[in-house]
Amino acid sequence: MTIRAASRADFEAVAKLLEELGRPHVDDATRADCLAVFEEQVVDPNAHHIVAEDDDGRVVAFCSLHFRERLNFATDEAWVPDLIVTESARMRGIARAILEEVERRARARGCHAIQLESGYHRAEAHHMYRRFNMRDTGKSFYKPLRD
Repeated sequence: MTIRAASRADFEAVAKLLEELGRPHVDDATRADCLAVFEEQVVDPNAHHIVAEDDDGRVVAFCSLHFRERLNFATDEAWVPDLIVTESARMRGIARAILEEVERRARARGCHAIQLESGYHRAEAHHMYRRFNMRDTGKSFYKPLRD
């Protein structure tokens, strides 16, 4: 397994992985806009996109790491809105290796904490996050503005 920074060439693989998280399918009508956002973020110093490849060079995991300012903190917070390992590659330590890379990058940047979002239905992932010494500290609420 290799963990590395995502590149533009990873867009299709990343889009498919995000679908596994329940994100919308990228189709012909949305591809150009989604690709533009991805291309902007893979070079943004405040957004690190990380992928894991298996031994065959296939992208099997993706993590989106953003550094953001928070009121009442002198340092950035490392925020992970997306972390997914494809089902066929789970239970191999890939997510833990990615979280270790996230922590390394957050510490190098001087962040005060790592905040990670995860859907209620991902109980297996929640168990792994707790084993990584993360705590469930709150709830996230969502209101879609489109059908």
